[in-house]
Amino acid sequence: MTDEQLRCEEVIAHLFAYLDEEMDAARRAEIDGHLQACRGCYSRAEFERALRAKVRELGEKNAPENLRQRLKALLDQF
Repeated sequence: MTDEQLRCEEVIAHLFAYLDEEMDAARRAEIDGHLQACRGCYSRAEFERALRAKVRELGEKNAPENLRQRLKALLDQF
C-alpha cells in the first residue's frame, strides 16, 4: 500500500477489476480504504454490484417466446 491517497478517478477506472477480484491484495486494500472513506465511490461500487447481480439473475430466466422469435428473425437476416 502506498502513502498516497487514491483519487476517485483512479478508483472508478479500476472498479470493474476490483469487483471481478482481478487485482493483487495490496491494490484491493487501497481501493477498500478509499471506498470506506468516499461515499460517492462507495455508492458507485454498490450500484455496479447490484446491477451485476440483477443481470446475473435475469440471465438465468428464459426470454418470452415473442422476444425469442423477434431475435431469431433479426439473426436470420444476417
